[in-house]
Amino acid sequence: MIRGSIVALVTPFNTAGAVDYDALQRLVEFHVSEGTHAIVVVGTTGESATLSHSEDSDVIKATVEYVAGRIPVIAGAGSNSTAEACQLTEAATEAGADAILSVAPYYNKPPQSGLLAHFKAVASSSHLPIILYNVPGRTVTDIADDTTLELAQVPNISGIKDATGNLERAQYILKNRPDGFAVYSGDDPTAMELCLLGGDGDISVTANVAPRLMSRMIEYAMGGHRVQAEVLNHQLQGLHSKLFVESNPIPSKWALAEMGLMRADCRLPLVPLSTEGEIAVREACNQAGVHL
Repeated sequence: MIRGSIVALVTPFNTAGAVDYDALQRLVEFHVSEGTHAIVVVGTTGESATLSHSEDSDVIKATVEYVAGRIPVIAGAGSNSTAEACQLTEAATEAGADAILSVAPYYNKPPQSGLLAHFKAVASSSHLPIILYNVPGRTVTDIADDTTLELAQVPNISGIKDATGNLERAQYILKNRPDGFAVYSGDDPTAMELCLLGGDGDISVTANVAPRLMSRMIEYAMGGHRVQAEVLNHQLQGLHSKLFVESNPIPSKWALAEMGLMRADCRLPLVPLSTEGEIAVREACNQAGVHL
């Protein structure tokens, strides 16, 4: 089971708008050296919606190469088309990923029976562990808790990223999950509490900017050390909030550019961080001790 602070990695672009592989390698080394436990590539924070299928595959392959087995690489491979989700999952498997993050189908609003059929088809398209991704704030579709628990019986559906921030729901899944089924937070502000309840880590936006603090905080929380976790989580609260002052990953990319790791560019329809956003993110970074 993959556990700990798992960064939802941004995808860096160069001045021509292409993927910047030199910057991607710098980001990988940054996370390995700072104690990040695993990397998610080409997920929502990685602007997967604007990447072509070939870019998806190339970014996964490059990340796997740069990581060189030091930490696990989880590939985003979701779609609101089941056939496309299966194709992306097959491609991510061939690219060398260690696991797959598969988002709930967006826009077409399937019923729970459709979600069951969708994720079972995705699971059948790869031998890799499949992590469900429930983020109704973006997809509108909500994977019901009992649907999650039914899917947890599928042998290679190995966990869920719960980005609802609803700890009662997370606690219900934790209480009723089968052995070996991981529950990850996908909501940085509530990640500490989920891990203290018995969760297995956090797939984190904040970890892009403050990986060492996030990894230590999550380690403390998973170990049941509330006091130590709360001290670090208090330090991170500004980032948990202000990295969403404008659409993710705009603020994270701006901060990483200020840190000298990459350019701040996103692909349209995302645009540069506003002046007001810069002030808010800089203040949050200062609070966390992140030097820009």
